[in-house]
Amino acid sequence: MSISLRRFGAIASVLILAACATATSAPLLDGHVDDQGWRAEAFTTRAVGLGLPGGPVLADGVTYAGGIEIQLPIGSPLHSVSDLKLTGGDGFVSVSDIGDLVQGRLVLDSRGRLTGVRDLAVRRLTLPDGSDITEKYDGDAEGLLFLDNGDLVVSFERNHRLWNYGPLDALRNIPTALRRPDVAFAENDGMEGIATAPGGWRVTGESGGVWDCNPAACVTVTAPPEPLLGDGDFRITGMDRDPSGKGASQGGWFVVQRSYRPPIDARAQVRRMAPDGTLGPVLITLKLPGLTDNFEGVAAERRNGTTRLYILSDDNNNPLQKTLLLAFDVR
Repeated sequence: MSISLRRFGAIASVLILAACATATSAPLLDGHVDDQGWRAEAFTTRAVGLGLPGGPVLADGVTYAGGIEIQLPIGSPLHSVSDLKLTGGDGFVSVSDIGDLVQGRLVLDSRGRLTGVRDLAVRRLTLPDGSDITEKYDGDAEGLLFLDNGDLVVSFERNHRLWNYGPLDALRNIPTALRRPDVAFAENDGMEGIATAPGGWRVTGESGGVWDCNPAACVTVTAPPEPLLGDGDFRITGMDRDPSGKGASQGGWFVVQRSYRPPIDARAQVRRMAPDGTLGPVLITLKLPGLTDNFEGVAAERRNGTTRLYILSDDNNNPLQKTLLLAFDVR
């Protein structure tokens, strides 16, 4: 979901202060398109810290493992990325809310800290007739998941749906519809958090509600609140399966939540979600006067005996915001 952030101007200076001075340039790419339709894109990165004391709050056992701002040219299709999933090795995939699929590779230093990304490329998502998505109404992609068979599923809002595009290394131009909750989501407020679940997939609505789905049906885990949540409350904007042995065997998830209270109070937090939809204690909080932005993606993996979380922010194609990718380790 996009949020109106001309009002974000007052926190732009704080975000700049929170960023470290070190800047690293990726080689400018020439727009080459491969035989699968992926087009290389230009970018630079800059290392960032968590910012001023009194902003970030990390629970016991959670440590910051590096982060970057991905700096993009005006007009780049890499703006407004939402959600994040890992693809094995150092690969990752994201989507934009204008209808692009994005992939790239993480760069880690010798200590395993996130220091950059490389090989960023985009591919246009398509409609059931095989043509490229061209309208915002059809292209507002917000969530990603990989089914157990490896197929990539994208969630969209405005025109609410879940579409299966097949395996990432052989994407289909003709997506197939996947079952979704039979809920009248608001236009700009839909299925932001999606992830695999035992026997199928789990869906969360940004204004509330959790559903477990399979090809036959969607079952309500928690119903949306009445009335629906307002913009000032923390709302789930991304979700991924807990990869730890304990959590994964019981169907646990990690979620990232966003809160925005005008004119400048933007916050993010990360929590665990239990199979019954209840949320655990807050593990990560990002808020002023530290580094903060519109975080909409979370991805989890096991690394060296701990759980590594990556969270990604959507800059809404707004020059006052940042595309941030941050890493945290959870013991």
